Amino acid sequence: MTTKIKPFDKTFFWIVVTLTGVGILTFVSASLGILAKSETKFYGVIFNQLVLGLCGGALALYLTSRINYLFWRKYAFYFFLASIGLTLLVFVPQIGFTHGGASRWVNLGPISFQPVEFLKVGFILYFAAYMSWLKSKATDYKYSIIPLLALLLLIAGILLAQPDTKSLLLIIVTGGAMLFVSGVPLKYIFGLLGIAAAGLLILAFFTPYLTSRIDTFIHPDKDSSGSSYQLQQSLIAIGSGGTFGRGLGQSIQKFSYLPEPQGDSIFAVIGEEFGFIGCSILLVLYTAFVLRGLRIANHAPDGFSRLFIVGIVILLGAQSLLNIASIIGLFPLTGVPLVFVSHGGTSLMISLAAMGVILNMSRYQKANNGMHK
Repeated sequence: MTTKIKPFDKTFFWIVVTLTGVGILTFVSASLGILAKSETKFYGVIFNQLVLGLCGGALALYLTSRINYLFWRKYAFYFFLASIGLTLLVFVPQIGFTHGGASRWVNLGPISFQPVEFLKVGFILYFAAYMSWLKSKATDYKYSIIPLLALLLLIAGILLAQPDTKSLLLIIVTGGAMLFVSGVPLKYIFGLLGIAAAGLLILAFFTPYLTSRIDTFIHPDKDSSGSSYQLQQSLIAIGSGGTFGRGLGQSIQKFSYLPEPQGDSIFAVIGEEFGFIGCSILLVLYTAFVLRGLRIANHAPDGFSRLFIVGIVILLGAQSLLNIASIIGLFPLTGVPLVFVSHGGTSLMISLAAMGVILNMSRYQKANNGMHK
């Protein structure tokens, strides 16, 4: 079966462009809450999102879409090592810095970023290259489950020291999805996820901030001025938006009420300004993003490209779902950004760069190529 070279998937491209455009529009609106408090901080946040995130991301998407995807498979291990090294910089004095009790940022002069965004993609790259190299051996747990456990233990050691439990959870879910696509028996995948879930539950029991978030999730009305404040204000914002919303820029909650309205709580601002209809349209866009990405993966030219696409699409889809679910009270608050929308120049740039790789892979398609082949 020969590989056909054709133009990149325009449908996927325009879904990404639409999500990014909606994201920038709502981000600027949500950031007006910062402007009311500090003009300097407002312009700093806007600069980070528009210059590093949007412009840097658009350039990265263009460049990665023009690089043959086999380049990433060839150097996948080195990219993973580099992403590990970058993430370890958060523990280096004068380079890594702490905010809110977490050491997740690297400060290099005028530029600061979260290296975990590189680690997520680095993990997907390396694991996709490794699993595609295994071929038929991928179904043997000795070659798939055990190496993934070793990778997850390495990553867990780094992320839990920050601490950054949410990113570890996303990486675990992504790894499980990639195992499934590789044809690994479900009993092994469920066994791995069971071990991971048990580990996270034990961690939550002995970690005060995780225990507090779970308690808030179970008892959302327990401390409305303390641990439940963000959830309560988010629900007020979404509820006040009604069916059609107050209108772009008209959110009241983003001024002094919602914590991080341009970040973790941005979905609540969207709900208030665009209402149920606006939230539904955003959910449709994310669903279209995931389904179109999986369609591209289903016709991918080889195992590496198929696994990489699935890994990226599941990672970003799960991250967006976690953000939305936590803001409306269906999951404990996680603090993960809403992909293409929330504040985070690094996240937006890396996400768009990954989209470029997927677009390049979409040019090399095989007809009738099943997900497990």
